[in-house]
Amino acid sequence: MAIQKEFVLRYRHDGHVRFQVPAQACQPTAASLISTKLAAINGVQSVKLYRGQGKLSIRYDGAVCGFTSLAAQLFQILAELEQQGYFDSKPLAEKAKKSVLGIKKRLKGTRIGGWFNDKYQAGKETVQAAKIIGKVSTKGPKALFKDPEKATIDFLNDVLVLYLIKTHWTRITQEWLVKPIVHRYEWMAVFYMFFLLVRSRRPK
Repeated sequence: MAIQKEFVLRYRHDGHVRFQVPAQACQPTAASLISTKLAAINGVQSVKLYRGQGKLSIRYDGAVCGFTSLAAQLFQILAELEQQGYFDSKPLAEKAKKSVLGIKKRLKGTRIGGWFNDKYQAGKETVQAAKIIGKVSTKGPKALFKDPEKATIDFLNDVLVLYLIKTHWTRITQEWLVKPIVHRYEWMAVFYMFFLLVRSRRPK
């Protein structure tokens, strides 16, 4: 009887009653069902549920349906809808999450949103590619002082490899990895490139 207790009688006169209703009853589906079921009661002339104000107004023929009978049927309707889960309020966190997702989805559909998404994706791919290069990077500042020419060449090689991986990252992850046999020549080129890169780092 939880939901019924939240329906507070605010006004009663001959053939007209008005209730203050809780927010759960003002949800679109619940409000529509309450109005439809009340309107189907014999003797009820009109039903208006003002969702924004949280008010339920019922006009009825007292000779056909008295107030006690009307209230009993209203409570029965509420009990049935409550059992069916129409008054379950969703957590605020879930509502906020859906709202944020909705905003992201609408933003993504715009040109600005698409541009930001492309830049974010490109940045993510650059970071991933940089991790790969980091595994075969130079030995640090000491190499620059010891052999400036070799250190410069190694650095430029790193930049070139990073650029090639970044440029082809989408194809590598979405095509080459999915069908390695089909793209065997591309993989051969990748392995050979890393072979040359590692070979160039070996001390003479």
